Amino acid sequence: MAYKGKILRNQVTGQDIIFLQISKDTGGSLLEMKSVYNNRSKEPISHYHPYQEEDFLVLEGELTVCMNNRTRIYRAGESFHIPRGTIHSMWNASEGITAMNWQVRPALQTEYLLETSTGLAADGKTSAEGKPALLQIALIGNRYASVFRLAKPPYLLQRIIFTLLTPFAKIAGYKSVYPQYFD
Repeated sequence: MAYKGKILRNQVTGQDIIFLQISKDTGGSLLEMKSVYNNRSKEPISHYHPYQEEDFLVLEGELTVCMNNRTRIYRAGESFHIPRGTIHSMWNASEGITAMNWQVRPALQTEYLLETSTGLAADGKTSAEGKPALLQIALIGNRYASVFRLAKPPYLLQRIIFTLLTPFAKIAGYKSVYPQYFD
């Protein structure tokens, strides 16, 4: 369960997340975090948030951001906004540490998605790039579609594929929720 001050460490992607304000603190209107990227962190898969917007302030170092197929580097003191539905990814391509303030509005289930993805990585259930197996992605994609969608393939096709894969994922022992990751 997310709480103020909880730290999520993803050793695979090189990102730490510290919850500053969670959904419960803000009546669901805001999830605020501090995110710290180790040097040369991995670029996550391009994605978008259909019902949320995000605001970032780089506190230290520099952050490489790809938004709508345009890449830009933001440095300490710079901020940027990602409107809902905007395809993006971000990572630290530099040799130093990058830290940023990260706000998500509204919070929705984002904290649970972050706990799940970090838990899977900690348990060795992701690739070296931090991506879960396709059957796991199908269940997570269904469960958290309101807060996270892959940029490709188109969402309608994702829904069809994920729905078809769901029974196979469950037979293989995958879950959409792992309670141990919310401790």
